[in-house]
Amino acid sequence: MDMWLISLALLAVLGVLLVGGVWIAVTLLCVGYVAMAAFTDSPPGSLMATTVWGSSASWALTALPLFIWMGEILFRTRVSEDMFRGLAPWVEPLPGRLMHTNVVGCGIFAAISGSSAATAATIGRISIPELKQRGYDEAMAIGSLAGAGTLGLLIPPSIIMIVYGVAADVSIARLFVAGVLPGVMLMTLFSGYIAIWALRHPDRTPPREKVTTFAEKLYAARYLIPTTLLIGAVIGSIYSGIATPTEAAVLGVVGSLILSLASRSLNWPTFSASVMGAVKTSCMIAFILTGAAFLTVAMGFTGIPRVMAEWIGTQGFRPWQLIAVLTVLFMILGCFIDGISMVVLTASVILPSVKAAGIDLLWFGIFIVLVVEMAQITPPVGFNLFVLQGLTGKDMFYVARASLPFFLLMCVAVALIWIFPEIVYYLPGKMFKLG
Repeated sequence: MDMWLISLALLAVLGVLLVGGVWIAVTLLCVGYVAMAAFTDSPPGSLMATTVWGSSASWALTALPLFIWMGEILFRTRVSEDMFRGLAPWVEPLPGRLMHTNVVGCGIFAAISGSSAATAATIGRISIPELKQRGYDEAMAIGSLAGAGTLGLLIPPSIIMIVYGVAADVSIARLFVAGVLPGVMLMTLFSGYIAIWALRHPDRTPPREKVTTFAEKLYAARYLIPTTLLIGAVIGSIYSGIATPTEAAVLGVVGSLILSLASRSLNWPTFSASVMGAVKTSCMIAFILTGAAFLTVAMGFTGIPRVMAEWIGTQGFRPWQLIAVLTVLFMILGCFIDGISMVVLTASVILPSVKAAGIDLLWFGIFIVLVVEMAQITPPVGFNLFVLQGLTGKDMFYVARASLPFFLLMCVAVALIWIFPEIVYYLPGKMFKLG
């Protein structure tokens, strides 16, 4: 049977199951089973059992539940309030004033969370009421938080980088290092846009409340010290080579528990809620990954990835053309499924094609994180849109419209890392002596 007909048949099965509301993990297992049973002579049952067990026993995945737990603990502490108090005096002189706390606060929290939704929810819980109370433009406040909240995926430690690293067999530590400069670049783009918008609309930005001296700013910065120390412990241990990502995740959990105790916000209800939240999220992601692992094996047995890679080679696609097509594909997928599901759902088919086009998988990992970030603020299944809808009470499309400029800035970021790939390679090249 023609490979393209097999592909269409499997896509039809996938579409029917997704439209029917079947869980992503179950959908992936079912599509893999159909592929094996209908289009190969191999036994699907025994291969499913061995693949599921093998993917679940991956040592690289042990960092995942730990980073998720760290974010869950911090989500339930006063760390976001302390960050707001520490940042406010420093950003008030800038055009846009306190709206920059969304960007900087999300960037800082992203470095100790790894989750986009947790970053947006934690910072938004304190910044949205504060900005509204002070008279800041509501749409810009919501849009900047929606965009900046996605930094939780790009600035390490990132849950989705761990997922991609496992799926693509790329060093997670190198991915973490490679995400730093693109993350800083995206923060600069967001803050730059806020400043330009504020200069063009001075009537929508309240006047400066008071002028603070440098000494007062330094005194307020004491609220940032615990967060800075935790970031240093987690990220610094990875970058210096002292700890693996899994060991750094353990440091992060211990550090977040100490922060919670120091802020007197750790009690039994908070602790148990953080554990249950981490267990639920980790199990969901692990289930999706096992389904994706079996689908990857099934795709290999059918020969579809090989045929697609050969087709790309015969079509003569230039790398930039393939990236442009994949960007559009991920934008469309982002309207229907979440980011982690996008990565694991497409890895088995796309990665061989990416390799055939000569695109480096480390660079592609940062690219895929950026486009998944874009998917976080695309309706109707943008997770950050759901978070902000719950925080603000606004309808989904109001939040999506407010987020549109920041979505476009992410498109600019994709173009920039393509034109200037050293943004991705510079730090890994320095720290890992890449050739």
